[in-house]
Amino acid sequence: MTDRYGQDVLSTDWRAPKRGRSRPVEATIDLVVEEVQTGWCGAVVSVEKAGGMHVVHLEDRRGKTKAFPLGTGFLLEGKPVELTAPTAAAKAALAEQRQASSRTASGSVAVANAPARVALGSRILVEGRHDAELVEKVWGEDLRVEGVVVEMLDGVDDLSAVIRDFHPEPGRRLGILVDHLVPGTKETRIVEEARRAARSEHVLIVGHPYVDVWQSVRPERLGWTQWPVIPRGTSWKHGILAELGWPHARQADVAHGWKRILSTVRTYADLEPELLGRVEELIDFVTAPT
Repeated sequence: MTDRYGQDVLSTDWRAPKRGRSRPVEATIDLVVEEVQTGWCGAVVSVEKAGGMHVVHLEDRRGKTKAFPLGTGFLLEGKPVELTAPTAAAKAALAEQRQASSRTASGSVAVANAPARVALGSRILVEGRHDAELVEKVWGEDLRVEGVVVEMLDGVDDLSAVIRDFHPEPGRRLGILVDHLVPGTKETRIVEEARRAARSEHVLIVGHPYVDVWQSVRPERLGWTQWPVIPRGTSWKHGILAELGWPHARQADVAHGWKRILSTVRTYADLEPELLGRVEELIDFVTAPT
């Protein structure tokens, strides 16, 4: 006989939410979850106690971080979870893992408690402040261990004179990183002239293809699939900031915009290989035994 009223609804967990009940999950580093109320999706970067309660910090794909109370109200792969503080065993395992595979931002093995080293006579020159800040953020720790100093050129228009004044020689090598070094550009012509004038095995000039070092940051770090094309006649940096929806009217806006872009860079993995290879080449060149 057909049951006109279906199954007994009281025999099931009829109070359970559609997505199911929350299950406890430890808030371990790099666990990606979504906060239900705000829709904020990010990876766990830290768990700490603040104001008598535990909070979890989630970093989204743009590098922005927000803090939320630890507990319920999160989704993991679409299922509700209750985030709990990592156990002592989990913390110990994570610490051991980090110790075993400690790396600098450039991907090199970190040298613990390395003594200060006197700077080498060799130097690496980059075009401007933004280039220098990016190199410092990713390779700074390695450069300090090697005793390599990075200095700013403030442009390459007088590159031949810069090389001549430096007096490169054995034990005093000069590596130079140039922006927008592609065929047919002003930068390529200047570099070719400088190479002919220097005629020295103690000078290495390399470059990346990007209009500005900003463009060497992977676009995914800013929420893009690729860097936008800025029309001719428009300041490239101002155009980029406008595309991002950030203030761009004043030079101070440009400086602040770069700080925000730089903050999205955590390791070498956030940079394009065309820049990575050139910087590594310069470091190898200036630190090579004489």
